[in-house]
Amino acid sequence: MIDTTTQKPLFVSTGRNAGPYIMMPVKQLDQVRTLLDANHIPYWVDEHAISLDGKPEITFVNFHRETHPDRVQQLLDSIP
Repeated sequence: MIDTTTQKPLFVSTGRNAGPYIMMPVKQLDQVRTLLDANHIPYWVDEHAISLDGKPEITFVNFHRETHPDRVQQLLDSIP
């Protein structure tokens, strides 16, 4: 799936202190939620969206530490 603001693929980020997450434009949230729900991937969306320098709002979709980021990335990559 391509990020509509950067024209680059959405990707699952991982970190030592947090579980996997996706930073993405708010306007793509419904499409990503539909994909995750259809594949029974548990997640939660940050309560607040942010916009910097007048750019489109972004939000974070967070996953549990046990979620396999490679599986989520596969799903994202399956959508053109």
